Amino acid sequence: MQINDKSALVILSGGQDSTTALFWAKQQFMSVETISFDYGQRHKIELDCAKKIASIAEVPNKRVSLSSLSQLSDNAMVNETNIELNKETSLPTTFVPGRNLLFVTMAAAFAYEKRIPNLILGVSQVDYSGYPDCREETMKSLEKTISLGMEFPFKIHTPLIHKTKRETVLLAKELGIVDVLKFTHTCYKGQNPPCGDCPACELRAKGFAEVGINDPLIKSPFERGGTK
Repeated sequence: MQINDKSALVILSGGQDSTTALFWAKQQFMSVETISFDYGQRHKIELDCAKKIASIAEVPNKRVSLSSLSQLSDNAMVNETNIELNKETSLPTTFVPGRNLLFVTMAAAFAYEKRIPNLILGVSQVDYSGYPDCREETMKSLEKTISLGMEFPFKIHTPLIHKTKRETVLLAKELGIVDVLKFTHTCYKGQNPPCGDCPACELRAKGFAEVGINDPLIKSPFERGGTK
């Protein structure tokens, strides 16, 4: 099987950023597939969101179990630990050590078998929670490592890497997918409607507020059955 330079694999979490990255990829590449990872996250609802979004985008979605990741560290993404700053590491308790590194490596292994050279992630180093595996430097190093380790010309694309949440919302608007974002999940606590006060919810709300449009995920009181 020959390498298909016009094909791409998107790591799709089911969240706002990876969904935006998916529809960006659909404009850039002729053939797009997605892969999602179940690592025992509290907000597992995002996996159902990923499946729904992939269906809307009319692309395949491969779900892979990485449940062992939840056994390797104690963090707020896989248990009931409070979402706060870890005083020992100065990183949020939502940081899952090695998560993006593992995701990219596993995605690359899947893409290798299909001769897909382009890997897409929705990471950003601007409006984010301080995760070191969301930095451009990390992605460039990882691209080199997986390409050498598999002797395959992988290219990691991070279309949101320098974008604020405001700019990400603007890109979604440009792509015509704002309405699709109502099917995404952002809340770290796995709540629907979202909790509104975790770091992920706050960043998302900030982005929509700065653009001046309503987040389609947030229903009005009238839609929730209250008074308009």
